[in-house]
Amino acid sequence: MAERENRGRGRRDRDEAPEFADRLVAINRVSKTVKGGKRFGFAALVVVGDQKGRVGFGKGKAKEVPEAIRKATEQAKRQMIRVPLKEGRTLHHDMYGRHGAGKVTMRTAPEGTGIIAGGPMRAVFEMLGIKDVVSKSLGSQNPYNMIRATLNGLQKEQSPRSVAARRGKKVADILPKRDEVQTTSAEVNVAEEV
Repeated sequence: MAERENRGRGRRDRDEAPEFADRLVAINRVSKTVKGGKRFGFAALVVVGDQKGRVGFGKGKAKEVPEAIRKATEQAKRQMIRVPLKEGRTLHHDMYGRHGAGKVTMRTAPEGTGIIAGGPMRAVFEMLGIKDVVSKSLGSQNPYNMIRATLNGLQKEQSPRSVAARRGKKVADILPKRDEVQTTSAEVNVAEEV
């Protein structure tokens, strides 16, 4: 009997497992002054991602917080972007993004660095599935502008495969060879000593 219950519960858990993870970034209480007083509403900002290279954000407004979050989540799922990740954990190259007064820089990082980022940017990277990145917000601290600037930068990222396809070359021709990188770094060290 207990065995049958466990089987059913496992199947139900699998069905309820969401395809996307979501992160609530900000909730803002807004008021509208009317004849009888004030009417309060809520605006929610949500970031949604599959943690495998897809991410999106949405905003929703409603009289109740749960309804605002639901609307924001639905909008985020509708406008997701795909970002190529290097080794499934970091960015392929350094990037700069901006939206209005929001300016952000994002740099690729070695394994074990972790996510070094501020609140809204951290939410985007976690939902995207990035594990190692160094980033800095240089402009507006408004979470809406920070997220838009981050997504603007991420949309500019190109994988070596896409660059090779565009140029009609092989990926190996585009990436620097390991021994070349080591010899150039050795030459730099020798030049510094002299």
